[in-house]
Amino acid sequence: MKQYMLTIYQPDGDPPPPEVLDPIMRDLAVLNEEMRASGAWVFSAGLLPAQAATVVQKKDGELLTTDGPFTEGKEHVGGFTIIQADGEDAALEWGRRLAAVLSPLWIEVREVQGGP
Repeated sequence: MKQYMLTIYQPDGDPPPPEVLDPIMRDLAVLNEEMRASGAWVFSAGLLPAQAATVVQKKDGELLTTDGPFTEGKEHVGGFTIIQADGEDAALEWGRRLAAVLSPLWIEVREVQGGP
């Protein structure tokens, strides 16, 4: 089986209010449990806001450390799930289901190079 990363892109800013976020998180927990039961789920995590990031880069022989995200934008990676699937079609189906739960957020489905 191949591994795939389902990357969640979310807008910067405050999270939605509890009356919006709570049902989404409940539906996400159900989907994660379905992934576990099917044997597809490997690992998932949410991330702190992009402003909490620190970027490290070696440039001209020096290691530079910069606060904040590497790219400026209105959206950043908010979390991810690693799954295993028989192929891209199966991985895309999990991506579609995740997108349905997290609508209108974008979900990127990408194979992990080299696999497990």
